[in-house]
Amino acid sequence: MRPRSTDEVRTALALCHRFGQPVVTQGGLTGCVQGAVASGQEVILSLERMNAIEAIDAVGGTATVQAGVTLQALQEAARAQDLLFALDLGARGSCTIGGNVATNAGGINVLRYGMMRALVLGLEAVLADGTVLSSLNQMLKNNAGYDLKQLMIGTEGTLGIVTRVVVRLHPLPSSCNAALVALESFDQVTTLLSRMQRDLAGTLSAYEVMWNEYVQAATEPGGHRAPMGRDYPFYVMLQAEGADAAADTARFERLLEDAFEAGLIVDAVVPKSESERRALWELRENFEAMLHGRTTFLYDVSLPIREMAGYVAEVRANIAERWPQARCIVFGHMADGNLHLFVQPGADGAAHADSDAAVYGPLRSRHGSVSAEHGIGTEKMDWLGVCRSEVEIGMMRALKQALDPKGLLNPGRIFSAR
Repeated sequence: MRPRSTDEVRTALALCHRFGQPVVTQGGLTGCVQGAVASGQEVILSLERMNAIEAIDAVGGTATVQAGVTLQALQEAARAQDLLFALDLGARGSCTIGGNVATNAGGINVLRYGMMRALVLGLEAVLADGTVLSSLNQMLKNNAGYDLKQLMIGTEGTLGIVTRVVVRLHPLPSSCNAALVALESFDQVTTLLSRMQRDLAGTLSAYEVMWNEYVQAATEPGGHRAPMGRDYPFYVMLQAEGADAAADTARFERLLEDAFEAGLIVDAVVPKSESERRALWELRENFEAMLHGRTTFLYDVSLPIREMAGYVAEVRANIAERWPQARCIVFGHMADGNLHLFVQPGADGAAHADSDAAVYGPLRSRHGSVSAEHGIGTEKMDWLGVCRSEVEIGMMRALKQALDPKGLLNPGRIFSAR
């Protein structure tokens, strides 16, 4: 089904509800947890035709868009009016706003602007029986009863299908300063983060950390050109955006010099043009070459920053015990507690379940989460209990039963029906 409007979504779901037909919603199909993959018994409802940017309010700083609008299209429309839609992901060209809402997407700017949840002011959604929930609030403050939009954000299409969204826009920054820096220890990574957050006065928008194995893999033959030496233990891509180009650049460069003098940074590359800046970001965002031709298990976890070094060491020990020849590639947003791991066993017949145990098991004692920004889908259902209590999961089931008693919307995602 490829509806063009909320009314057509309403009609479609009313028919499916009448006949007990399960429905799986699809957006840009960029998810990593198989949540939008349909079985032979499920109808697919695609929102690709609902791709209109209906309004941009430059005074109020909002945009009203249909769920099938791509992230990049919204970014460009906002930029044309000197505004910023702050969510940013590597999949910006194909992921959709509806999918971003359904998964509570994060990305590289969470440190400054928050996740998708912080950028949604209102939304419209169609419930399982065809009821239209329209809550297209445009105000930053609205405490009139329950905030019903939160029932749809991050719930992976299991409670309703988001059709239209009101998102928050910010003033477009007029300065952008970035650098790729190398560091010798994880303590230096966290110390530099604290200093930059304090001394950049709230303008730090991205702080991406790459362990050595990531840079080694990303700059293998067929990959990226190494912008600096490949043997440093840690690399950080940091970026600050502000409103005074000259003053912001001077402050950014001074802080980098201070970090050198303090022994926090051992090498750095500072781009002098937009093309050079994008080339540095490509190192972090485009990692397809390291995955090609290799069995790879992908992970998206979160945990307190103070626990990260010990966690990574334990995961690597677990992986090495199972597959001595394996690669465990670690990188992530870090400043918001999010790490990504690529486990490449390098062995025929390696079981995904064994890798899951090695990666998810150590999160329990560290009070971490098996999903930082990609959701649960079908892949992580068995591990939901690592980071959610029985009471929490019970309340999730109660909400599902209340809004979708027949279990027709994205069934078998997040948790089992029983």
